[in-house]
Amino acid sequence: MGSDMDQPTRMAKGALRGVAEFLWPQRSLVSGQRGVGKGPLTASEFAAIGFLSDPVCNTCGRPMELDLGPEAQCAACIARPPRWDRARAALIYDAASRRIVLDLKRSGRRDGLRTMTGWMQRAGANLIAEADMIIPVPLHYTRLVSRGFNQSAWLGQGIAREAGLPCRVDLLKRKRRTPTQGNLSAKARHRNVAGAFSISPRAATLIDGKRLLLVDDVLTTGATLSACTRALKRAGARQVDVLVLARVVRETDVTI
Repeated sequence: MGSDMDQPTRMAKGALRGVAEFLWPQRSLVSGQRGVGKGPLTASEFAAIGFLSDPVCNTCGRPMELDLGPEAQCAACIARPPRWDRARAALIYDAASRRIVLDLKRSGRRDGLRTMTGWMQRAGANLIAEADMIIPVPLHYTRLVSRGFNQSAWLGQGIAREAGLPCRVDLLKRKRRTPTQGNLSAKARHRNVAGAFSISPRAATLIDGKRLLLVDDVLTTGATLSACTRALKRAGARQVDVLVLARVVRETDVTI
């Protein structure tokens, strides 16, 4: 009975979506052109994007040439383990995905968010299933006011909605405004964000003993995510996993 009663509603919503797509065709996430196809990417654009899937390093999410099992680590993580527990990324950050990431990061383009969070859910399904709460990487309040948005919060909220998890944007604070990381070396990036994040005593009571999923747009050297993880674990977090839209595989190849 309930499903029969819901059918007219589903049909109406489907009709509205069809009208909306006719009046405002989707823009390609890569070229920005409207009406290029039924989805947000053409077939050739989709084929060019480097989606990340197993085998990957269980700790940093970097692609591995051989499948050594679900717990396998890359040599870099064995030599110097990151502060977080596990990380996953949906895409390789390269020439094919750059426009997608930068339109979100710098221009605040939101029409592809559902697609992007869907990619992230696929890449981080195991991490999401074990998480108690999602924490987006925060901006300093002055930067948030000047930009008007935090793309990491958008991603975290989208994933949280689908997963039925709480997403808290108010627990982790960026207490110091740091210069942009774009042209800094790996060591300079880590120095730049050292001590930049904090947890208030009130927020610590909500984090203590929890398994947290830290969400960001891009993983480059991991400096920002390491600094966030340090603050969360010092506040008592039991586990901190990382999920990002894209990650740099060879850092020297690209600059964000």
